[in-house]
Amino acid sequence: MMMPMAKIQLEDIDFSEANFPQWHQQPTPPPLPPAQTGGGISSQGQLTHGSIPTYSIPQEMQQQASKVELSNCRGRKRALLIGINYFGSKHLLKGCINDVHNMKRFITEHFGFREADMVILTDDQHTNPRRMPTRDNILKAMKWLVSDARMNDSFFFHYSGHGVTNESDNSEEIDGRDEAICPVDFETKGQIVDDVMNKIMVRPLPRGARLTAIFDCCHSATALDLPFQYSHQGKLKNERALSYVGKTLLEAKDKYFQGNLAGALKGLVKSMDMAVTGDEKLDKARRTKSTMGDVIMFSGCKDGQTSADTKSEDLSFTGAMSYALISSMNARPHQTYVQLLQDVRRRLAPKYEQVPQLSAGRLMDMNTIFIM
Repeated sequence: MMMPMAKIQLEDIDFSEANFPQWHQQPTPPPLPPAQTGGGISSQGQLTHGSIPTYSIPQEMQQQASKVELSNCRGRKRALLIGINYFGSKHLLKGCINDVHNMKRFITEHFGFREADMVILTDDQHTNPRRMPTRDNILKAMKWLVSDARMNDSFFFHYSGHGVTNESDNSEEIDGRDEAICPVDFETKGQIVDDVMNKIMVRPLPRGARLTAIFDCCHSATALDLPFQYSHQGKLKNERALSYVGKTLLEAKDKYFQGNLAGALKGLVKSMDMAVTGDEKLDKARRTKSTMGDVIMFSGCKDGQTSADTKSEDLSFTGAMSYALISSMNARPHQTYVQLLQDVRRRLAPKYEQVPQLSAGRLMDMNTIFIM
């Protein structure tokens, strides 16, 4: 639907504090949520998290995991909400700004976030150019969101708009593709790719700081380049490159039987490259794109899927995934991450092909209670 645009260079962004909105200390913290445990690492370097299977962990990651302390989310709270309907363009969407209003009400009522500690960027705020979801404003707001992060802080990021997937121009992505979001001015200023968002919002987080991210957009499973992806059972996915190789070979086979010999050959070469270099790339991603903080991301779909709009009970348009997540939490406030993922998928399955995904910035136990 959209052509790839120029990528963002962090060196070109002015992150001076004068550009960031001020925010305030929270009032008296709410009661502590149910206790969470961080699991453990065995002497053999295996993750031991209840129903999560053992997984071989490099030595340096074992050392990091042994130092992890979970955020209790009783510290300062900040939120960045972005909704883009792309008014007046051929890329028009209908429910993204409604998603922002719904999510704002949800995190205020359920998790104690305050409007004074939120930045809301929507493309209906024409009278305030600082609140338009331009590329520059989004990048500044992302930096603001996690700046000066401390233990037990809780940050929330929600994006509803267009998401795309493009051929990567570097060799770091195991599938050879970058995922990106599209600011309102993406056609002239460019998209914001996954590794840029990871560098800004994920890697800087200190131990014990929480970032919860929701991407309700197409091609969003790895929108933050988080290196640990979990199944609906709370088990690690794509542990080795072999899982990627198998998928790519099947795609090459389909192209061959469709008569697309060039596409089949390209897929075969890609599979061979994954088999040779894939595990090295996965291990590198786990070392370089992980974090000591608690980063949890729910995405609207797999990288190869699209996300849909739907109609809420009052017949207003909204993102299907955002609506399902809010409906699930309203019906059952105290769920584990896995239970929430399962319920959101169950709510979407009758009408939509998209399959929401769950990922993290480090090894975590997804059978603990979802808090923010």
